[in-house]
Amino acid sequence: MDIAYTAIAHASGGGRDGHVRSEDDFLDFDTRPPKELGGSGEGTNPEQLFAAGFAACFLSALHAVGRKEKLDTTDAGVSASVGIGSNGEGGYGLAVELDVYLPRVGREQADDLIEAAHHVCPYSNATRGNIPVKLTIVE
Repeated sequence: MDIAYTAIAHASGGGRDGHVRSEDDFLDFDTRPPKELGGSGEGTNPEQLFAAGFAACFLSALHAVGRKEKLDTTDAGVSASVGIGSNGEGGYGLAVELDVYLPRVGREQADDLIEAAHHVCPYSNATRGNIPVKLTIVE
């Protein structure tokens, strides 16, 4: 693989109950476990960061494929839900749902566009076969 960019982030303190900072200092904040996992819920958590990254990346993939296929992805949006829970083997696992809004693309074309974007998006490629990812078109 030809690496075009590398993001670097550092975690300190207690991990989920600690601090994260990107090498360039654009990100610099405390992390806190959500109340559902026994934390205070008074900070962001890794699942929120993963959801934000996946949503932004998938939206970029939709726009890239849309341009190539001459589809209007203006006003498109993606909401990512990242769930965490026991994997039944003593560890934890993730599940992702991507709700995709494509107001200017017909339903059949939207299905094809989403599938194509799912093969372009680096987050999709990294998670494929490792965690469930559900893709849904929302109106």
